[in-house]
Amino acid sequence: MPELPEVETVRRGIEAPLRQQQIINTIIRDSRLRWPVDDALPALAANARVIAVTRRAKYLLIETDKGRLMVHLGMSGRLYFVPTGTPAGVHDHIDWELSNGQALRYTDPRRFGSVHWLALNESGHALLDHLGPEPLSNDFDGELLYQRSRKRSSAVKTFIMDGRIVVGVGNIYANEALFRAGIHPKLAAGKVSRPRYQRLADEIKQVLSEAIAQGGTTLKDFLGGDGKPGYFKQELSVYGRGGLECLRCTAVLKEVRLGQRATVFCPNCQKR
Repeated sequence: MPELPEVETVRRGIEAPLRQQQIINTIIRDSRLRWPVDDALPALAANARVIAVTRRAKYLLIETDKGRLMVHLGMSGRLYFVPTGTPAGVHDHIDWELSNGQALRYTDPRRFGSVHWLALNESGHALLDHLGPEPLSNDFDGELLYQRSRKRSSAVKTFIMDGRIVVGVGNIYANEALFRAGIHPKLAAGKVSRPRYQRLADEIKQVLSEAIAQGGTTLKDFLGGDGKPGYFKQELSVYGRGGLECLRCTAVLKEVRLGQRATVFCPNCQKR
């Protein structure tokens, strides 16, 4: 699944070509996504001019003068540009035809993504209203993690992946940040000290920033909005390396399941 750096990479890839373009037509070939696409979408978006492309958590928000398109890429979704009229493949579910002769195409083989329309007077959305702060914003720091973790017995890795605490810290980057901070992923969230949470918050910001700078992490078929793969996989210290030597101390990395997700850590570098 695309995580925050991958979604941010897509946002950066499509923003400049989209800005100030007018949506001439919306073609919905298959509305059966995670939630059905509103049949009224073509009428709602008709002649809307794109002002900006923003992001909230893993949701892309295409801001227009008529409302906002909110797009989630799900497990396998992509957004990219094709010339208007380009024949569609079986998984090419939606095209937004633009005034410059290009179309923004939404492709999603597994159909776990979603597309929603938010009217100008809608200040929120049920999918966004209960989300925590953005990890790269000033609203997120070690003190927030420390305060929200008190008396929590859940594992710290599960805690930082909870979107109500902080958004966008997916499995790959949770593994990497905990390794860099020297914190065992199974340690109870409520037992992590204030200084260790500050270190962890700093490492979350750093690893996400590095991943964004390198275009995200290509694990299967992820491509950014410009059609290029991400290269952060080459920088991963623990994720996907269970059973191999730790790059820091040469101990053998352990891999376990935690919250149904693959969790890799160094038993020597990451202490309880």
